[in-house]
Amino acid sequence: MDRRDFLGALGAGAAGLALSRAVWATPARLPNIIVILVDDLGYGELSAQGCHDIATPRIDSIAANGVRFTDGYVSCPLCAPARAGLMTGRYQQRFGFEDNPAPTPDATFGLPRTETTLAERLRRAGYATGIVGKWHLGLRPELQPTRRGFDEFYGFLGGANAYLPGTRGFDNILRGNEPVNEKEYLTDAFGREAVAFIERRQEAPFFLYLALNAVHAPLQAPDAYRARIHGLRGKRRVFAAMQTAMDDNVGRVLDTLRRLNLEQDTLLFFLSDNGGPPGMTTSSNGALRGGKRQIWEGGIRIPFMAQWPGHIPVGQTCHRPVISLDIAATALSAAGQQLLPHWQLDGANLLPYLTGQATGQPHDTLYWRFQTQRAIRRDEWKLVVGPGHDTWELYNLADDIGEKHNVAAQQPDRVREMQTAWDAWNAQLMAPRWERYGPRHEGRGDLAQRFKDLDANGDGRLTAQEMGQPNTFRQMDANADGVVTLDEARAYPDGRGLGLGGDED
Repeated sequence: MDRRDFLGALGAGAAGLALSRAVWATPARLPNIIVILVDDLGYGELSAQGCHDIATPRIDSIAANGVRFTDGYVSCPLCAPARAGLMTGRYQQRFGFEDNPAPTPDATFGLPRTETTLAERLRRAGYATGIVGKWHLGLRPELQPTRRGFDEFYGFLGGANAYLPGTRGFDNILRGNEPVNEKEYLTDAFGREAVAFIERRQEAPFFLYLALNAVHAPLQAPDAYRARIHGLRGKRRVFAAMQTAMDDNVGRVLDTLRRLNLEQDTLLFFLSDNGGPPGMTTSSNGALRGGKRQIWEGGIRIPFMAQWPGHIPVGQTCHRPVISLDIAATALSAAGQQLLPHWQLDGANLLPYLTGQATGQPHDTLYWRFQTQRAIRRDEWKLVVGPGHDTWELYNLADDIGEKHNVAAQQPDRVREMQTAWDAWNAQLMAPRWERYGPRHEGRGDLAQRFKDLDANGDGRLTAQEMGQPNTFRQMDANADGVVTLDEARAYPDGRGLGLGGDED
């Protein structure tokens, strides 16, 4: 069977619930897989998503050449847990990965060795594997990328890094396990390394995980990118310059595929790891409620696109609810792998839905649990306990995308049915392997307690060493006197910090 026709043999259905039975002759070459994950990019921050003040033509071209998912989700509104779900294709709560680490991670933090990554599965299938960018799934040697299925790694292990060489916080870049002295703006450096990986590995199928840390704080951009931004000022201008750099470097990857005649041989995904934090970076979530760290739509519904010319019909807009967990099942199916029941994947193979070979929905229901927040989506209905709330609220997303009109009182039977379904899912999950600072840390009272916990000598001032987050410390130290007071911590964007939502996320 010709490799351009092998999708006709793909089965449909959610991995772990219904086995996708694909039977075809091995194609001449299995497709390359590229996953481009960006950081803290809000739902409304691409031209294709309705943004009017920052152009993103290269990223938009992915949707034009393939599909844009209007209802694309991540499994957590926060960085590290969302990445754990993406890399495994499983709800990360199943293995206790429910939050980011504390500023100084304890020994329990990281993607456990009991879980198999997408890179490990693809490498077993004969793929060359590489990651460029941000890891954030474990610092211990046995949890680092080259021990979790990646042949190559260029990037950093933690949750955030400075972008400009020579600035504080720009000192953690590794090639494999060895430090390097990077000289370029970090987004450009990661684009360069992604292109080099494709060029090195072009002769055989490869998996590239390009995890750009743009547009995460700190807001930093070189003059060359700032000069391209007109009509914007202050933080928004710097953010626009960072997003322009991100778009340019996604374009470098797309251009390389075309130049090497690999475009039709490559299944490529683009998505963000969670919603934007508008108060910190200006990243907008459009008409959605809430943002990063919140289970409102603005925290979990993200820009999500895919292309595979010659296989996925171009210019699609898909309104079916999908989730980042689907990437593993879809990539493995495209790579000719049978999705085995004992893998217990939660994602679905999306290819039959995108090629018109399957109707209906990839998922009957999607679920979320994060700290004290919880949610379930079934069809157009979403039942949610949001941040700072303690009762279930019900929204019809088809009519109320901004989650403004709680109709729980008018739909008690639906509330009970969906709550029962969420409870049954929740009963399958592990307790968190670590809790960042206890079960609740959303208010300023908790910030004060966290400040007291970190203040080792009780003098009412935090040093950089006590705080443990260099990027956040630098921004929080408003008067640059080398210490942070409680008032400075409270003045930090959204009244957060000290690991309660700072830039190390």
